[in-house]
Amino acid sequence: MSHAGTIIGIPGLEVVRVKRRRGVEVWAQPYRRPPCAHCQGHDLRIKATYRRTVKHTRQGNQVLTLHLRVPKYHCRGCRRYFRHPFAGIRPRYRSSEAYRMEVYEAHDGGVTLRKLSQTHQISAATVERWYQHHLGRKRSEMSNRPCPRILGIDEHFFTRKKGYATTFVDLRKHRVFDVKLGRSEPSLRPYLKGLRDRGNVQVVVMDLSETYRSIARQYFPGATIVADRFHVVRLINQHFLKVWQQHDPEGRRNRGLISLMRRHQWNLSDEQHANLMHYLATYPVLQQLYVAKQRLVRLMLLKTLTAKRARKKLPQLLELMDQLRDSPLRALAKTLTSWLEPIVAMWRFSKSNGITEGFHNKMEMISRRAYGFRNFENYRLRVLTHCGWDGIINRVRMDAHPPFMG
Repeated sequence: MSHAGTIIGIPGLEVVRVKRRRGVEVWAQPYRRPPCAHCQGHDLRIKATYRRTVKHTRQGNQVLTLHLRVPKYHCRGCRRYFRHPFAGIRPRYRSSEAYRMEVYEAHDGGVTLRKLSQTHQISAATVERWYQHHLGRKRSEMSNRPCPRILGIDEHFFTRKKGYATTFVDLRKHRVFDVKLGRSEPSLRPYLKGLRDRGNVQVVVMDLSETYRSIARQYFPGATIVADRFHVVRLINQHFLKVWQQHDPEGRRNRGLISLMRRHQWNLSDEQHANLMHYLATYPVLQQLYVAKQRLVRLMLLKTLTAKRARKKLPQLLELMDQLRDSPLRALAKTLTSWLEPIVAMWRFSKSNGITEGFHNKMEMISRRAYGFRNFENYRLRVLTHCGWDGIINRVRMDAHPPFMG
């Protein structure tokens, strides 16, 4: 590569002159004739030349503009014509691939359309068009993805007009697999039927949603359904706090007591535990329910158990649920009984939908930064860009920045 090619990033160029005005103007021309684009011959003559102006990266705070002298060749061997090719610059484009990728990465990183139009001397519509072009390239890369082995399913709010959307997460690789509008089986049916290699899914992690459980049974019949640990523990606490409200409405409003009731017993200091027991002594039924709740939560937090240990723990869980059936927490016992298999399966795995909830926080930030979305496909593309396509970003960058970019 020539010195000019090393500095500019495009090989085979000879700089004729450089001028600085509002930006950096570089006049250049190729210093070597390429082989014929059709027959790879070297017996060429220059038929004509023409000028081409291309925006190419930024140096400091100034846009570097290339004024290229482009020869048109005639091959005496095959008697065909072709124009001089430049690596990293497509025919009839007025900007290099490096420049387009620079704009895309800046906008993807949070720089607004208005700011980019000022710093890179292009219109906001052009920025959006380049951004959509790179997203489309990524989408084509991901069009034939097989289903992940460990799949997390959860819902999140999109807009008041369009309602909720369903998030599918590859929990093994910690990336969003896809986002689809709707959370019912009829709305997700076309997408789920078109999924490739649904038999690859071995584990489906979800909250205690009957809708998602029926979807998993119908479209992933060979997968093991695993309840999400966080949602199970939260459900237990919600039912207990509701019973507490019935027994002592005044105490339920005490923020200090609420904090002690919600926390795990092993996270309380001796003084805090003594104060809580002193309060519960005046409500014997509530005290027994609190002790049962703590035992139940301990069982829910178990994970990575062997099959032998899980079988030993199962009688304890069944005994607790029998006790709850004859108590004010009978509704909780009924729900846990209907989800007994996914809860027991939860003991065998360490994965949970905590990864999915983290992605939901990130999606909310994406939506806030854009001041909301009306078009779901635009929202979906941005979510997949930020949360789901890390594995192929390097491949796309290599396409846009060939090895000669150095």
